[in-house]
Amino acid sequence: MTAAGGNDFGLGRLEQVDPLAVWALEERDFTPWLLANGDALAEALEIDLELVEREHRVGPFELDLLGRDLTHDAPLIVENQLTPTDHGHLGQLLTYAGGTDAATVVWIARAFREQHRQALDWLNERTDDRTRFFGVEIHVVRIGASQPAPNLKVVSAPNDWQKYARSAGGVVTVQTPRQTMYAQFWSRLIERVAADRAPWTNRRSLDGHTHNWIDFPSPFRPAYYAMSFAQGGRLRHELYIDLGTVEATDVLYQRLYADREAIEQRYGGPLTWEPLPDRRASRVADYTDGDVMNTDQHDAYIEWFIKTGDRFRHALEGISAAR
Repeated sequence: MTAAGGNDFGLGRLEQVDPLAVWALEERDFTPWLLANGDALAEALEIDLELVEREHRVGPFELDLLGRDLTHDAPLIVENQLTPTDHGHLGQLLTYAGGTDAATVVWIARAFREQHRQALDWLNERTDDRTRFFGVEIHVVRIGASQPAPNLKVVSAPNDWQKYARSAGGVVTVQTPRQTMYAQFWSRLIERVAADRAPWTNRRSLDGHTHNWIDFPSPFRPAYYAMSFAQGGRLRHELYIDLGTVEATDVLYQRLYADREAIEQRYGGPLTWEPLPDRRASRVADYTDGDVMNTDQHDAYIEWFIKTGDRFRHALEGISAAR
């Protein structure tokens, strides 16, 4: 409806911009831009990711972008083209996936031909629960004389719930009552995070997640924040430190431990410092009583995880920025 006098409420019209008017060349312009703006891709895919290298060698070929899917702790690759999809790029995508052992595979193109979108859907249906294929269209839009803005549109994505159900050789596994409760609890918690703490993660849903823990990115990657139902009827919120080697893990843990008084002051209370000498990892944690089977307390548990998450970020990210 138009307001009296023909006023259109002051609203502009969204206009499409030719991507080639922004990035003239894929290799020289678009790939470096995406490497520097991985958060835009992460938001579109609703996962946390990190892009680390462009033009990565795979035998005699060069993969556009190599990175890591932080949500699923898996290698990630990206193949770009500023033209509509073609068979050649589909072949390259599969070649690069095999050459890097990638589990999260992303194909970005100006437009997806239907047969190529169907090919990605077929791959998602036929591959195991650890492998994910995404098709993403790159669009550019603006309103009036505004600056052009990228608009990444996902046209093919895995159905994590279907993949979970097909695990164990295609047989639908039976969940225990506790696993069912974990799935319900984490689904509610991630919805709360998406609504109230969106910068924590790009995930917007958790279908079929039956583990006793979930993780979120931290400023000390690949260390991560984790929420869990620990043994002994306790909730645990922690920074879980595993940097790949005992030596690297110990360096970060000792650095934080040396600042423990300042960290605990910023956190607003004592923390548990656990070097975990029997494994490669260490943790800095807070605990409270809780059992996922106690459904009457789920709201209180979610609130505790949210508040301790705020406190951890205030304490540890403040320390990180100060070093």
